[in-house]
Amino acid sequence: MGRVQVRQMMRTPAIHALLIQLAAFVLVLLLAVGLRTFAGTDLNILSAALVHGAAAALISYWRRLAAWWFPIQFIFPVALLTVHALRLPSWLFLAAFLALTCLYWTTFRTQVPFFPSGPATWHAVAGLLPEKEGVRVVDVGSGLGGLILHLARLRPEGEFSGIEVAPLPWLISALRARLAGSRGRFIRGDYDRLAFAGFDVVFAYLSPAAMPALWAKARAEMRPGTLLLSHEFPIPGVEPSLIIPGAAGRPSLFGWHM
Repeated sequence: MGRVQVRQMMRTPAIHALLIQLAAFVLVLLLAVGLRTFAGTDLNILSAALVHGAAAALISYWRRLAAWWFPIQFIFPVALLTVHALRLPSWLFLAAFLALTCLYWTTFRTQVPFFPSGPATWHAVAGLLPEKEGVRVVDVGSGLGGLILHLARLRPEGEFSGIEVAPLPWLISALRARLAGSRGRFIRGDYDRLAFAGFDVVFAYLSPAAMPALWAKARAEMRPGTLLLSHEFPIPGVEPSLIIPGAAGRPSLFGWHM
């Protein structure tokens, strides 16, 4: 791993959160030593976990992590203590770790968790596709492949592709396409390495953190007259060309004509 990649990894919020947990652990150790040395009192394990969590949450606030990190940082040491008390078999943790790794894969780096869309979004996207023969559409971060499979059924003359970096969702989507005899195609990889120039429509359901980079890539690569769509997350500071509100409190669909 090169120096640039190491620096990029160290900037990710997940790595910051881990380092903050380590710093909070050191603070709790110092507190325990201080209480034993100067007050002759021991810090019990539950109190230590609560102090650890509170310290981690406060440091996260000071380091300006996203607000949703605060409860995670606070709960983590208490949850760890609870799981330890349950004395669960060790293989269970390995199985859970492997399953989550296959599902979320590089979420710690990309800051894009697993977000499935849904039929309402699929229908909205279908209504925005150009009528041209052989329309080409890609879903970046395609998850379980629902959108691509739906569009391929509606427009069999088109070319519909999904790209997904996490191995388990990619495998499920590829198997679904094979079993259904769908013309939808699923690629395992990072969409940053996929050229957008060949597509008429690019759809994304990512996260707020990923939108500026997605916009920069779309502006650099997408052809005039093509369409960039984002479910739920708008591009900061860029006025959308269209907004389709979601029904019954569902997120909106945003679009930008290139």
